[in-house]
Amino acid sequence: MTLEAAAANANYGTSASGSSFYAAMRILPREQREAMFQIYSFCRQVDDIADSDGPRTERLAALQQWRDDIDALYQDRPPARLQDYVASIRRFDLQREDFLAVVDGMEMDVPQDIRAPDLATLDLYCDRVASAVGRLSVRVFGLARDDGILLAHHLGRALQLTNILRDVDEDAAIGRLYVPREALLHAGITDFDPLKVIADPALPKACAPLVERARIHFQKADEVMDRNPRRVVRAPRIMSKYYRAILELLVGRGFAPPRTAVRLNKMARIAIVLRYAFI
Repeated sequence: MTLEAAAANANYGTSASGSSFYAAMRILPREQREAMFQIYSFCRQVDDIADSDGPRTERLAALQQWRDDIDALYQDRPPARLQDYVASIRRFDLQREDFLAVVDGMEMDVPQDIRAPDLATLDLYCDRVASAVGRLSVRVFGLARDDGILLAHHLGRALQLTNILRDVDEDAAIGRLYVPREALLHAGITDFDPLKVIADPALPKACAPLVERARIHFQKADEVMDRNPRRVVRAPRIMSKYYRAILELLVGRGFAPPRTAVRLNKMARIAIVLRYAFI
């Protein structure tokens, strides 16, 4: 799929052209850019299935069809919707298991909505829906294998934890709660109903460990990027700085109800791109 098609496709729920992802990927050379938007397209489509309000059995079947299509793709029988992926998979050695891990992660929300998972389950979820995407991406960026896997591990988790903290109210509205039960119990919250949790005055105490965990992952990701050539880490660096800024805005706002939405303004986004892409 071309960059223009990915940016324009209305089926993706969140348009690529309006996302931080778009800003980071737009600076890449054409072949890398095309591959990254294919990865983006895949992630958006399976995420849309998991987030839809259709019957759970139908959503599970649709995700299984994606698994079957990925298997066919790697058996040299690409279905029509994955035909354009063949060249990128060969060029960048994208791994089948990473695509499948993303599907598995999206499926974790389908049999029943995730509510107050334990820390191990939360970490597995982050690995599948975020770090697996990172493992695909670092191959496109051109990082060496070991540092690429390490960067995907830490940056994927940092971004996903930031998303969880940012979207706690939005997730609760659809019956989901990703704040881990250990943190909730430590804060004295014993009722895991999402709407009750987001109204609880103890929620800031429960969010604090997630903030610290995200900061540690951002720091570890920075250490990996600092020892790699600038040209191969420009895109992940932009994503990291964008989301780290979001995290600090969330901390500055606080997590006590009521919470106003947090968004990085346009000038701040432009400044990040200019600094880490061109300066």
